[in-house]
Amino acid sequence: MKLIQLNMWGGRLNSQIINFLDSENPDIVCLQEAVDFDGDIALFLGTIQAIQANVNQPYTEVFFSPAFRFKFMNKSAGFGNCILSRYPAIEKQISFTHLGLEEDFSFDKHSYNARNFQHARLDTGQAKINVLNHHGYHIAGHKKGDANTIRQMKQLGEYIDNLSGPVMVTGDFNLAPDSKSLGQINTRLTNLSLKHGLKTTRTNLTPKTEVCDYIFVNDKVKVKSFGVSEKLISDHKALILEFDI
Repeated sequence: MKLIQLNMWGGRLNSQIINFLDSENPDIVCLQEAVDFDGDIALFLGTIQAIQANVNQPYTEVFFSPAFRFKFMNKSAGFGNCILSRYPAIEKQISFTHLGLEEDFSFDKHSYNARNFQHARLDTGQAKINVLNHHGYHIAGHKKGDANTIRQMKQLGEYIDNLSGPVMVTGDFNLAPDSKSLGQINTRLTNLSLKHGLKTTRTNLTPKTEVCDYIFVNDKVKVKSFGVSEKLISDHKALILEFDI
């Protein structure tokens, strides 16, 4: 089985993302900065609908968790996290770690830092697995975190404590691997980005060079391979995990 983690940068390079997904053919895709918009123009934007309409094999499960929604061309569009899966979800949960869902978002009135994590319990036919996807709270200028991110990671960690079976946690956490905040997750699960000594998860489309994208697993996930793709599909690199359960 294969899982891909990607901050898709609002789908700016959606055609490249689609080609990448076709070449890798992952069973599960965890996306941040995903755009949800149901309309004909979606095919010309970097939306989840455009991915579904253009990949060779559309995903049977699409679980979108908006951080906020906004008006676009007299319709509602969403921005947030998304899990695409070839396995059915038998349980779905959205938990906000900061603020809540704003249905009529405006940069003039609201904070873009509304954050959530999503949890999908997927039935692979062999076992039921837990996939969590999170886009972390953004602090301008550094990835060290603060009291707010410590609280948020503690919330996520306590949620993980109540799960049974295979667990995979993915996302752009906006935190450095050795930050105190991320330690809340590092002490509970294996941080594959840290274990494999990744030097950066950013691309040359940004001057930033930090590691901030992660896949974490518990001991019920058998890692076959883990790596970073060098394909230019976002300002973040895609992480690729092949695993058994």
